[in-house]
Amino acid sequence: MEERLKRLPCWTRPVTLTPLAGGLTNLSFVADDGVEKFVVRCGGDIPVHHVFRDRERAASRAAFEAGLSPEVVHVEPGITVLRFIEGRTFGEADMRAQLLRIVPLLKTCHREVGRRLQGPASMFWVFHVIRDYVRAANADSKYLAIADALERRQVPLPIVFGHHDLLPGNFMDDGARLWLIDWEYGAFGTAMFDLANLSSNGELDAAQDEALLAAYFEGPASPELRGAFAAMKAASALREALWAMVSDIHLRTPGVDYRAHAREYLRRFERLIA
Repeated sequence: MEERLKRLPCWTRPVTLTPLAGGLTNLSFVADDGVEKFVVRCGGDIPVHHVFRDRERAASRAAFEAGLSPEVVHVEPGITVLRFIEGRTFGEADMRAQLLRIVPLLKTCHREVGRRLQGPASMFWVFHVIRDYVRAANADSKYLAIADALERRQVPLPIVFGHHDLLPGNFMDDGARLWLIDWEYGAFGTAMFDLANLSSNGELDAAQDEALLAAYFEGPASPELRGAFAAMKAASALREALWAMVSDIHLRTPGVDYRAHAREYLRRFERLIA
């Protein structure tokens, strides 16, 4: 694989490759030509996760045009090359501490990325994803009834283009601004999942949730909106747990413990659903 990557036609100088840790589904490398660095992401379509690389790349290009994400400089089957960001990835504590910096990033995503998207578009509806994952992982059927109940608590919201995978590692801080990377699940949906996904992945407490909703909706959230958010937060944690269960069956990413990931997010789900 590395020899193939070194021969990519986008290089103007010889490159050295360094494995990039942290990905849950893809193999990635930092390519350094002595003048500039790039990130090389390797991975094909993952139909069981509804991931299709042509749509991911379209979302990445639209996010670059919206000023959110690094430029895509080369693509070919199974490989995407992006410009490297010199910065640090977030941890969960950063998500809690940087809410007022993250909210404008999300609002730009929801307002601008869909307007710049070219080609076919995907839709992300977490309740469909949960139902599909329950079947793919042969998980407990009780989650189907729970998904139905959580879905019934949703309220009408505008359709926007969302990221839908707001794990800490998908935020980067270069010291001057934040970036949002990895658009595998970029699709049209509503803002509610991104907000709840951010909260679930960052383990925000009740006061932080109130601050998040007030900042995004520019005022206090109504009881109906808070109820929809609470239900979506539980759905987000359940989806992540089921994602890991499905991944444990279908994926083999070195160094990733999918079963531990599933256990952690089931813990979060059980606490939220209680």
